[in-house]
Amino acid sequence: MKTEISKPKTLIITAWVFLLMASDLPRIVLQEIFHYQVSNVLGISGLTIPNDLGIGISAVAVILGLGLTFAWKAVRSLRPFFVLLFAFVGIHWLVFTRIAILPIYEGWLATPSFNVFFLAFQSLRLTATLAIIAALFILKKRRDAFFLVKGDTSAPLEPVRWLGIKEGATWKKAGRISAIVISLGLLTFLVIAGRPPLDIVVRALPFLPAVLFFATLNAFNEEMTARASFLSVLEDAVGKNQALWLTAALFGIGHFYGIPYGVIGVLMAAFLGWWLGKSMLETRGLWWAWFIHFVQDVWIFAFAVVGSIVPGGG
Repeated sequence: MKTEISKPKTLIITAWVFLLMASDLPRIVLQEIFHYQVSNVLGISGLTIPNDLGIGISAVAVILGLGLTFAWKAVRSLRPFFVLLFAFVGIHWLVFTRIAILPIYEGWLATPSFNVFFLAFQSLRLTATLAIIAALFILKKRRDAFFLVKGDTSAPLEPVRWLGIKEGATWKKAGRISAIVISLGLLTFLVIAGRPPLDIVVRALPFLPAVLFFATLNAFNEEMTARASFLSVLEDAVGKNQALWLTAALFGIGHFYGIPYGVIGVLMAAFLGWWLGKSMLETRGLWWAWFIHFVQDVWIFAFAVVGSIVPGGG
């Protein structure tokens, strides 16, 4: 197994500080500790669209970080990371605070209809994802450089002592097993937290095609924007392990108001983000990360359907 070359602590600390500043963490602190409203919660899903202040906090952090790479030679290798962060924030600002408030989208996003709401929301996310992919082509030139390929699905799995993963394991087996195990854990959490009535579960079954479609799309959007993109620009700058934990933290914090939610949701999503990022780095592709994420999203969207059905109503 190849030993990773250690990176200067200056690079690692800078990356952590500015990634946390640009993440949802400042908004969470302002809302949960100081009770200052920063984000708008949308419809039935628990998903959020940051308002101008929320985007502004991230933008300030990104501009400061990008400027630092021109003023301080020691952190210059982080410039592609900050360029991508700048594109990420700018694209999401345009999509979620300008396009999303167009009259046609406002009506769709305000509806209690599961299909209409998520079709609108996922179309916005796909728009942002495609724009970020375009930025990645500019930065990295080739799609395999930012994991937009299937990868080696049977690649060796690097040992993880605290998970009991030993030498000789492969992603072909681990990918399938982890998809099942993580799904059972998420399902347990959702059942305990939601306690869905059986009659509503039965009434939700006709929504299964929509659930599968939205799970497919959402898994792709999140894997490309929250994981593949940042792993591709952080790996060379701060090393594989730090890049993995940085993207895991970003993914976990981003789920504080998502499903699952709260501190438990952050921890669960951070672990999932770490595992999916590990699959990307070791297979050099998107397949297992997308597939495992897709299976989790099937449960999440299924419970969103259940939550959108009014007991005793239509």
